[in-house]
Amino acid sequence: MTETETNLYDVVVLGAGPVGENVADRTRAAGLTTAVVESELVGGECSYWACMPSKALLRPVIARADARRLPGLRQAVQGPLDTAAVLARRNWYTGDWTDDGQVDWLKSIGADLYRGQGRLTGPRTVGIGDRVLTARHAVVVATGTRAALPALPGLAEVRPWTSREATSAQSAPGRLVVVGGGVVATEMATAWQALGSQVTLLVRGKGLLDRMEPFAGELVAEALTEAGADVRTGTSVASVTRTDGVVVVVTDSGERIEADEILFAVGRAPRTDDIGLETVGLEPGSWLAVDDSLRVDGTDWLYAVGDVNHRALLTHQGKYQARIAGAAIAARAAGTSLAQADPWSAHAATADHESVPQVVFTDPEAASVGLSLAEAEAAGHRVRAVDVDMSSVAGAGLYAEGYKGRARMVVDLEREILRGVTFVGPGVGELVHSATVAVVGQVPIARLWHAVPSYPTISEVWLRLLEAFRDS
Repeated sequence: MTETETNLYDVVVLGAGPVGENVADRTRAAGLTTAVVESELVGGECSYWACMPSKALLRPVIARADARRLPGLRQAVQGPLDTAAVLARRNWYTGDWTDDGQVDWLKSIGADLYRGQGRLTGPRTVGIGDRVLTARHAVVVATGTRAALPALPGLAEVRPWTSREATSAQSAPGRLVVVGGGVVATEMATAWQALGSQVTLLVRGKGLLDRMEPFAGELVAEALTEAGADVRTGTSVASVTRTDGVVVVVTDSGERIEADEILFAVGRAPRTDDIGLETVGLEPGSWLAVDDSLRVDGTDWLYAVGDVNHRALLTHQGKYQARIAGAAIAARAAGTSLAQADPWSAHAATADHESVPQVVFTDPEAASVGLSLAEAEAAGHRVRAVDVDMSSVAGAGLYAEGYKGRARMVVDLEREILRGVTFVGPGVGELVHSATVAVVGQVPIARLWHAVPSYPTISEVWLRLLEAFRDS
């Protein structure tokens, strides 16, 4: 075979995280030759520095918190967590930051892996060092995001933590300052406070989790405070320095805080700055706008899947998009429509815009899908919010003594369907898929009335919500 033949593929995927892997899986299943290019570890951010390690850190924290809410078990779990054992289990879930298993999986589906920094060199071509890959049908950008850092003078010399260091640290710092109020900030504050750090959480805004219903952040902040964390809202960082290992933070009010480490969790930036976008008329470092088949606007061959298109920075939504993109690429390669080739994938617009589910694995958990009340009203929907105290459900009381939680559904009054649902409380992460089915499926309220929840489970909150809407 000639070199040109060796480097010619139907599809070339930039990025071997869960999103890129799923694109490759779908295109290979459709019989398309596929190359995957990865500059770091196969498995991506989720496997090594995000979803898996963070939840491995949090699970013992949440299990202990639940146990402490049960008479008969409470006294047995009053001691501290075995931090070394928690970190060892986390290390196991990351494969000690080796990707042999993920590489074997890529080989098993018949995809070719290229190690190195892949860059577009023109339409349908990707360069890796002195090698060029050419795609007959599509190049897929699935390079994800990196942590964004603020423009503070001298920050690089401070060696701050980002989400990567926070999920991979091999010991608990004595004092940890966390800057931010979103998912990464609240989850890592929850984890490291329980693992032995004294956490100070600095939040620029009025509260935590500002993209969810306000009560979600309020309940999480209350629990963090009860656990011993110092939660300060309306506070910005004016400067940060490190001297002899000690981090000194000065806030906008002039207050001075000392710590051993500082974590900035203030947003994400797309990993598109060094992939050759300028060679195809796009701006390096930009988010990539796409249509509902994940094809980049203005092209007929370039796709952007997952975080880089800025639709929903969540692994499960990225994998969902990957399934859509894979089906679309395969359909177009075969000269047919997506609806004809894969009817299941032809409804991407609905679930990828207003119906995105998310779970924040704090104590208590916060889970939501769809629009908040404020978002629904801003979108022009005529809606009503219905709230229920989750402690009113028998299953909640059985789950934990003194259960604290709240549920809200946002009802579209014209169509009588749900626009959004939010749960906050211990164990509610497992409730969100039922809400996702109701929101994505646009199930009429009158029909939901006949989906009878089992007794005595926390899911009975659905009945309480429907009763509250009927009686309001």
